[in-house]
Amino acid sequence: MAAKGNGRQPKYQRIAEALKEAIRAGEYGPGDRLPGENDLMATYEVARMTARQALGVLQNEGIAEARRGAGVFVRAFQPLRRRGVERLAREQWGEGRSIWSADTGGRELVVDQVTVTETPVPAAIANVLGIEADQPACVRSRRFVLEGKPVLLATSYLPADLVADSAITQEDTGPGGIYARLAELGQKPVRFREEIRCRMPSQEEANRLGLSLGTPVILIFRTAFADGGRPVEVNEMILDSAAYVLEYDFDA
Repeated sequence: MAAKGNGRQPKYQRIAEALKEAIRAGEYGPGDRLPGENDLMATYEVARMTARQALGVLQNEGIAEARRGAGVFVRAFQPLRRRGVERLAREQWGEGRSIWSADTGGRELVVDQVTVTETPVPAAIANVLGIEADQPACVRSRRFVLEGKPVLLATSYLPADLVADSAITQEDTGPGGIYARLAELGQKPVRFREEIRCRMPSQEEANRLGLSLGTPVILIFRTAFADGGRPVEVNEMILDSAAYVLEYDFDA
């Protein structure tokens, strides 16, 4: 495993590229332990910090993960392919299927840490929903876990007067989820808008998602609109960037 690349590259980057090439070639497969710091120090005659930085590159790119007391391993988790158009189609939630089932490819997605409250929301959210800043909204917070790995934090905001006494105010909203229940209330979504950006996570977000140091998150801010353009839901989603591929497939 030779460290290839531009001689002007820092040593840790050349070592990281050599490790990535070894993974691509099948020398290390999913779940395999990578050479540790001591191994890299001996192989490449570098300082411990250089070896640590090289392994850190792979962790930051989501290729590898550190396991406390055991070393650094090739990440075995298969990323979710989030099909941004297909998952929101009325044929999905309108027929009682979870929109998340379009992403998982048959793997079981577990929702945990569910909380449902009625509380005033941040002014920015209230402005999008068209309610007063001190007016309460139904707030649904969830964490999504796939194969034991937390992958997504989601918080939905809906006008409290719209969803009062409906299944939306319960932890389990039933088949088809929030959008199917909104349809039953005569406010089915007919249009969605998503805004996407990336940033580094807060400490709380990193803890809840079990993120390795340096792993960024993807933020998706989605608004659902009913007939007449009324906003009926705002959903703020925080995704582990190493756990997702975002796919958008639409006609020209």
